[in-house]
Amino acid sequence: MTRVLVAGESWSVTSIHTKGFDSFTTVDYAEGGAALLGALRAGGYEVTYMPCHVAAADFPWTMEELNEYDAVLLSDVGSNTFLLPADTFVRGRRTSNRLEVLRDWTHAGGGLAMIGGYLSFQGIEAKANYRNSPLADALPVELEVGDDRAEEPGGVVARLSDTHEITDGIEPTFPLLLGYQRLVPKDSARVLARFDDGAPLLVVDQYGRGRTLAYASDIGPHWAPEEFTDWDGFAALWQQAVAWLAGK
Repeated sequence: MTRVLVAGESWSVTSIHTKGFDSFTTVDYAEGGAALLGALRAGGYEVTYMPCHVAAADFPWTMEELNEYDAVLLSDVGSNTFLLPADTFVRGRRTSNRLEVLRDWTHAGGGLAMIGGYLSFQGIEAKANYRNSPLADALPVELEVGDDRAEEPGGVVARLSDTHEITDGIEPTFPLLLGYQRLVPKDSARVLARFDDGAPLLVVDQYGRGRTLAYASDIGPHWAPEEFTDWDGFAALWQQAVAWLAGK
């Protein structure tokens, strides 16, 4: 069975409620990867899901640990989550650079995907900051220096631009998306889907003996409305993407 590790797609929100003289706080926790996780499990994949706070401590530290998986998907989780574990940030201890390990694992034959979001690629205010991380070598795209978001509240359409195992049987025109990240494909990469303005949505490449994929938009709100995640092509796209990443 194909084994997939999905890391990211979680957040907590702390709100301050002020009512005249008095105020109080509330905290809410949410996860945004249900559609993706459901699609992969429905496709028969064995999925391990690590929300951001779990990935900070438990994301694999070694090649041997990564070898437990056929594909790794990072979605809306910034580079600092992997670069600054508690032992380093809190205690000042030397630790493994997990993004170097993930890069090397991919080069040796693993399958790596990065999915867009406010803390993917460069992200909001460039806080995801993968451009300056070891993982930039493995991604099939070049990243901007700063904030790379393209907000499209009126909606934008993406269309298939190349044939590939990942897009086999997928409708050529996708439902509307509400934003994406501006990415530049590397010279060796293939762009499988583009927005009408020419910006890439789905890019793939080989990296050493491994395979890499960049998906410039989100797999949940707000960039991906329910009309997109409920679309039949959504599940098929991600099931076939993981099969390709895993070399299956």
